[in-house]
Amino acid sequence: MQRIAFFDIDGTVFRSSLFIELIEKLIADGDFPTEAVQEYEAVYKRWLDREGSYEAYIEAMIATFLHHIKGVHYGTVADAGREMIEIHRKRVYRYTRDLIRKLKGEEYYVVAISQSPKTILDEFCKSYGFDKVYGRMYEIGPTDRFTGVVIDEEIIKDKANIVARVLEKEWVTKEGSIAVGDTEGDISMFDSVATPICFNPNKLLYDHALKMGWKVVIERKDVIYEL
Repeated sequence: MQRIAFFDIDGTVFRSSLFIELIEKLIADGDFPTEAVQEYEAVYKRWLDREGSYEAYIEAMIATFLHHIKGVHYGTVADAGREMIEIHRKRVYRYTRDLIRKLKGEEYYVVAISQSPKTILDEFCKSYGFDKVYGRMYEIGPTDRFTGVVIDEEIIKDKANIVARVLEKEWVTKEGSIAVGDTEGDISMFDSVATPICFNPNKLLYDHALKMGWKVVIERKDVIYEL
């Protein structure tokens, strides 16, 4: 049985958010209306000014996506995603990029878990050798247009559900298992593996990691260090 490693993607492997980049691409291409920016710009400014949370910003982006995706053709989103990934593919953190490469060399089964749409995750993750990718999936109607409905949302919202699913369905062992993430939303995933790695954690995850004695790794510019 293979050992297994789970990676959050946005902010942990990718230095930004694939989801945010996709929405901005859809707006720039005219697939979403330009007015869509107004739905999240206030909460985005609060985050930039360190007066609001990143999580609130992401929730606003998710709401914008769900508001405008209904009726958009699958091919439109897939094409925008491929173009966006082509630009941003290498904008990753060195620590997690090199850790994925190391674990693959040790024959780990490597899994990506993200709240970004699976369509673009698949395109991004194939460059780094992920064996399995879990992301948000959106219902597509009979004319290949999105309905605005999220499929199996209750599963993807809690990463522990995905960990349990993989351990049950794949020929892997929990012994030696690793998880890497950056926010409190990854805590349930960390609780489900042998070795949690909190990478560039936000304050809530950092405080929890100190209590639990979990490994904390920081990458700042060209310096990587453990706390």
